[in-house]
Amino acid sequence: MKRVLFTSFLFLFSFLAKAQCSMCAATLETNVSEDGGSLASNLNTGILYLFLTPYIAIGVIAFLWYRTSKRNVRNKLNSSYS
Repeated sequence: MKRVLFTSFLFLFSFLAKAQCSMCAATLETNVSEDGGSLASNLNTGILYLFLTPYIAIGVIAFLWYRTSKRNVRNKLNSSYS
């Protein structure tokens, strides 16, 4: 059930991710007039979000792995004392 909820969550919010490369952002910044400066800033913010997402995912996986291994060690110790 958790997997289904997670997958549906990803599909629901995937439309928000409109990826742009750093070259596109640099070109946009140089070609944008003063009124369009917020567009370039928003594009750069989006690029930063895309940059941080894999690191956050790896951190969550590492935390879950650590918690599970710690729980397994604790269970082994408790079962050996019983």
